[in-house]
Amino acid sequence: MSPRTRRDPKSHPANLLLAALPSKTYRRLQNGLERVQLTFGDVLYQPGDATEHVYFPNDSMLSLLVAVEGNGALEVGMVGREGMVGIPLALGRPNSPVRVLVQGGGSAMRMTGARLASELKKNGGVKQQLDRCIYTSMMTAMQIAACNQSHVLAQRLARWLLMVRDRVGSSEFPLTQEFLARMLGVRRAGVTDAAGNLQRRGLISYSRGRIKILNLEGVRAASCACYEVIRKMESAPAR
Repeated sequence: MSPRTRRDPKSHPANLLLAALPSKTYRRLQNGLERVQLTFGDVLYQPGDATEHVYFPNDSMLSLLVAVEGNGALEVGMVGREGMVGIPLALGRPNSPVRVLVQGGGSAMRMTGARLASELKKNGGVKQQLDRCIYTSMMTAMQIAACNQSHVLAQRLARWLLMVRDRVGSSEFPLTQEFLARMLGVRRAGVTDAAGNLQRRGLISYSRGRIKILNLEGVRAASCACYEVIRKMESAPAR
């Protein structure tokens, strides 16, 4: 399904990567950006697809998935208002190495790869912000891979919920246990047990496909250290 599009009338970007650009640079970029509405479950890219656009989420969230034999797909990254999807285009690679799935519906700003390439050639400010985004995405993927191999499911679930909260800017979001099991690469029964444990401890509530973080500090304490590692990478100032 193709995202619905319209020109963005706002002068102040909701996406934090765009917001970090000098105001003069962002104003010039505006005529190359269009607001698109993304729907939960939509697939923006499949592995090997030729990609034409990059996406800067506003209040939506996107999952980066790799195929795992015998286990469907495993999440290796998630992108919300802090970043951009379509990094291969920024590196001159037209094909996506991952499946990009809309995990949280909402809006995003979209730009053609050709326009992005043009901006990167002539504007050091844009390149600096994208270099930072690329580095953070790479390090986050590595940390998530290590987390998936090293930590128990309850810790990984808490880490995942905190990462989602940071990216959508809300402590409540739609989420089914089946979907979460796919993202974490585990059986649904394991997610049921882990989520039930957090709920019994009063840290989250889960009902009818929606999860709400009730005790943020408690969920942080239940998470592994990977969350803080990733959070610090994402909040580090650009050099």
